[in-house]
Amino acid sequence: MLTCVRQKRFIWNENGTPINYHYQKRPRRQDFDGFLLENGAFYINRISNIIRDKNRLSGKTGIYEMPEYTAIELDEPNDWPVIEKLMQQYHHPDDDTKHPAIKLFLTDVDGVLTDSGMYYSETGDECKKFNTRDGMAFELLREAGIKTGIITTENTKIVGNRAKKLNADYLVQGRNPGGKLASAKEICMKEGISLDEVAYIGDDVNCYDLLEAVGLKACPADACEKVKHISGINILAKKGGEGAVREFVEQYVLRYLN
Repeated sequence: MLTCVRQKRFIWNENGTPINYHYQKRPRRQDFDGFLLENGAFYINRISNIIRDKNRLSGKTGIYEMPEYTAIELDEPNDWPVIEKLMQQYHHPDDDTKHPAIKLFLTDVDGVLTDSGMYYSETGDECKKFNTRDGMAFELLREAGIKTGIITTENTKIVGNRAKKLNADYLVQGRNPGGKLASAKEICMKEGISLDEVAYIGDDVNCYDLLEAVGLKACPADACEKVKHISGINILAKKGGEGAVREFVEQYVLRYLN
């Protein structure tokens, strides 16, 4: 037995002739049986048959038809976001899945709240572009009773003004000898909570230790590869500065409220 998915696509040869339909009698997709595409999910055969025929399939073969979305293959890094979204849609954890309640939300700035761009005027003024949808995410968190904070190694008035605009409960700017993880631990001590009760979104190597330690973690779609490979991290569809924080808050953080 092998697994297949049904594809309702019209296939052509390189010489310009159709393979599985006649173009003058093109059927509607709903009336088209299509064809079965091997998706490689699993193969079932007897060990004796495999040894004898030196093939994973032999003899009378049956087909187990699977949903069309299972045809997506994981071959390249860019396949991860697509497959994770499909998993979230079709195999989302049950609502009673045990997970520590999130009591604190923390975020990086450059590459998360911004697009990582550094903008300078002719007079040398530095500018950063923020996304208003991320601002609404902070409001949703406040309404849910979740404290918020920003941790960044930069130290600028721009970030200070943005944190004030967002009504963030905590703002940590500048380099901490213990890194961002140490800064987060200090906040947790003040709040009387553990790192398991923290949600954090970061995008680069200086976020790595904190992302590994928190209970709920995410990164934008354009985060560095090392961050994307952290166990249990949620790779978002949005890039930094494009509403990644809003996506993380709505699709993940607010799910784990008591």
